[in-house]
Amino acid sequence: MSGVGRRGFLRGAALAGAGLAAGGAASADDGPHQAGAPALTTGPGPVAGAAPRVPFHGPRQASVLAPPRRVTAYTAFDVTAQNRRELAELMRTVTARARFLTGGGIPESVGITGPPTDSGLLGAQVPAGGLSVTLAVGASLFDDRFGLHGRAPRRLTAMPSFPDDDLRSDWCHGDLSLQLCADETDTVLHALRDIARHTRGGMQVRWRLDGFTSPPRPSGTPRNLMGFKDGTANPDARAAREMDRLVWVGARDGEPEWAVGGSYQVVRLIRMLVEFWDRVSLTEQERMFGRSRETGAPLDGDREHDTPDYPGDPKGEVIPLDSHIRLANPRTPSTTGQRILRRAYNYDRGVDSNGNLDMGLLFCCYQRDLARQFETVQRRLAGEPLTDYISPFGGGYFFALPGVREETDWYGRALLA
Repeated sequence: MSGVGRRGFLRGAALAGAGLAAGGAASADDGPHQAGAPALTTGPGPVAGAAPRVPFHGPRQASVLAPPRRVTAYTAFDVTAQNRRELAELMRTVTARARFLTGGGIPESVGITGPPTDSGLLGAQVPAGGLSVTLAVGASLFDDRFGLHGRAPRRLTAMPSFPDDDLRSDWCHGDLSLQLCADETDTVLHALRDIARHTRGGMQVRWRLDGFTSPPRPSGTPRNLMGFKDGTANPDARAAREMDRLVWVGARDGEPEWAVGGSYQVVRLIRMLVEFWDRVSLTEQERMFGRSRETGAPLDGDREHDTPDYPGDPKGEVIPLDSHIRLANPRTPSTTGQRILRRAYNYDRGVDSNGNLDMGLLFCCYQRDLARQFETVQRRLAGEPLTDYISPFGGGYFFALPGVREETDWYGRALLA
């Protein structure tokens, strides 16, 4: 059984009548997977000990370039503020809470008669540097509610449904997106509760998915839940010129002036049909990815970071022409500008209503141009063999706002001015 027939059989057996309990699917390595790309890191990935503090203030959100932490909560919100003044107040509040939560300190006391100003989850004092925050806006924020229609980022739209997607409306889009990352689960949950408490009445949760990054096993890039190293060929986030070329919106991009220093964010929630994947031979798995599962090396190489020799294998006899890495990143001069900065996490939501394992990939990536980068790669990946074992069900397009420059600045100030 192959093609649409096999795909339909696999999905029907895993998902029919189950109502995707919120799963997500996966992608592997060199590009955004057909349903969403793989998790990638710069360098060896998470290690023991405290992660370096991500600066909160700056012209750009430094959290965009920071390597994935051990734990994340990605939450999309619907804004319930009634007018532009209330929206501005909401953004000031989110900024104030993010500044405090990332900087640490002792929560303000209101005395013995009022409820505590902090959940106490982290003790009497919030640790400094344990959290990073990324805030982005969705296309729906630029409707007629707040008079922002003419100020939208030029390339920001609602995320379309791609071939092989099984999108659920209740797991897609949002006015705002908030990603919280840390090395401990309680740090992320504390921050989410704090921000939700202080913004009650201004925004409400539309959907949320939590994720985690696996440690390198035994070394190198962390693995996804299909067992493969995930993110080997990610651009180097430490290379400023490369990030300017691929990630950050610049003054010459034709965008509104306020958007300079921001970045287009893609989120894809991708369920992996792991129970079917685990029945596939290792040889077939490796040919679908184009890499060795054990080492992460391309099938024509020996080490994880070896460059695949596509010109020397024009018929795909070693690395199949429809393998994930070959479609996602053909490594030609014309495709170098299509690369994306991937930031993804594994997720596990237990089981669905049919008793099937519900796990997969919370994929996130950043780029200057959605059509030129993410969507171009998605079209190349349409129908790749891996799509038989994944089911994208949610996510959205967002625009990561420029950074908060200093103590008197706040998220979206230039947008709402």
